Formats: sequence, C-alpha cells, structure tokens
Amino acid sequence: MAIVKYVTDLSMDAACEYVKNNATEMYICSGSSNPASRAAAISAALASKTGLTSGSFTGPADGTVSGRKITKNAESAVSITANGDATCVVLCSASAIISVNAMTLQNLTSGGTVNVPAFIVTEIRDVTP
Repeated sequence: MAIVKYVTDLSMDAACEYVKNNATEMYICSGSSNPASRAAAISAALASKTGLTSGSFTGPADGTVSGRKITKNAESAVSITANGDATCVVLCSASAIISVNAMTLQNLTSGGTVNVPAFIVTEIRDVTP
C-alpha cells in the first residue's frame, strides 16, 4: 500500500475558527492594492461594520471545491461614510488584518448604505498526493 498525503479536517477547521473567533471588524475599502495594515484599511474605508462575532460567520464547512471553508454572512444596510470606488472587503481583529477579499467594483456615496452579500473568506483545499 502506498503512502499518500493527508491532512485532517480538524487542522483546516482550526484555521477557519481563527477567522471566526478573531475577526471583529469589516471595512469596505477603496484602492488598487491590499491595505498594508489595519490602520491603512481604516484609512481607506468607505464603509465599516464593527462588533462582528463568531455568529457573523458560517462554518467551518465542506469547501466548495474540496477541503474546508469559512463564509462571512451577508450584512444589510452598512452605512457609507465616504465617497469612492469600493474594491475590497477587509476583515480585521482589534490589531491586525485577518483577510482581504476582492469585490466587484462598486461606487459608494457617503450618506447611503451598502449591502454586502455572503462571501467565502477562505477555502483551504485538500492536499493532493
């Protein structure tokens, strides 16, 4: 019998749980590149949502392709605080960026609101032999 690569779902779930248990802030940002820090994300934010909890996420669950994934639940009517083209959603803890996810370019106008659909934060694929 040949030896094959294997990683237990528990280890992939641990990575997903880190996102779920530590992401407390969501920033909808403008810009042509990833923010380099939480402070940069806050500076580039056109809209934000704080107070995220583990209930703001679904998963860990089976990945769409393989492995395991964590999904950020949809948010409705997030207040827009600045004008600009939204390019990414940044999830942060109180001190660091946890995840940056590209989004379809959307022009936001201060004083309005934006709906953020559910999105996969990360999908950790199964190892291949």
